Amino acid sequence: MTYCVGILVRDGLVMLADTRTNAGLDNIATYRKLHLYQTEGERVIAIATAGNLAVSQSVLNVMTEGLENPETGKIETIHTIPSMFKVAQFVGRAIREVYRIHGKSMEQQAASFDVTMLLAGQVKGGRLRLFMVYSAGNFIEATTDTPYLQIGEHKYGKPILDRAVTADTSISEALKLGLISMDSTLRSNLGVGMPIDIAVIRRDGLKFEVSHRIDDNDAYFAGLREHWSAALRDAHQSIPNPPYGET
Repeated sequence: MTYCVGILVRDGLVMLADTRTNAGLDNIATYRKLHLYQTEGERVIAIATAGNLAVSQSVLNVMTEGLENPETGKIETIHTIPSMFKVAQFVGRAIREVYRIHGKSMEQQAASFDVTMLLAGQVKGGRLRLFMVYSAGNFIEATTDTPYLQIGEHKYGKPILDRAVTADTSISEALKLGLISMDSTLRSNLGVGMPIDIAVIRRDGLKFEVSHRIDDNDAYFAGLREHWSAALRDAHQSIPNPPYGET
């Protein structure tokens, strides 16, 4: 299992992903799920992955090694696609190409062809965008009404985002809320685990303003977890007890 979230706000974009993978209770490993591609001043792209690890890695390799454009015959890679919308289409093509090669044999072995990706970034001349790409290769885009997208084990971290994130949220506040959302998921699901990878892109900056891994020794994240727990305790204690059944 995994948890990844992207938050698109007025000033920029935040991406967070855990790193735990498992194939059973006694087979737990750490793999990077947040992948960063940057040509400073020209393009900045982040991709977070959830699902079958072998499928995800194959799709990422196809995107970096390239696919032939059926219209031009030229080999395209994630470093050459001219717009974020076309990058989203390209990611979908890469997923379908991996399915063409491996999908049938996986199904014969009762293995699920399961992959979902968050794609975010900006190409020079275009706008900062956030997409969710499904295993069929189709995708949706974040909007001002729905400024965040999640993949993986999303239900535990969703309530805080629903209550607090809007398109006008500051980028630092978006990062803080994303970390609280991640903490809620870490506490409730053993399939999601540390370290956490984070990336921040400021709108029109065309580079990663932050690219950082948070581990168990990170003082800020430890303090955030404790502050959030204390705030929840104070909040529920300040609410009057329900009157039902009182005598």
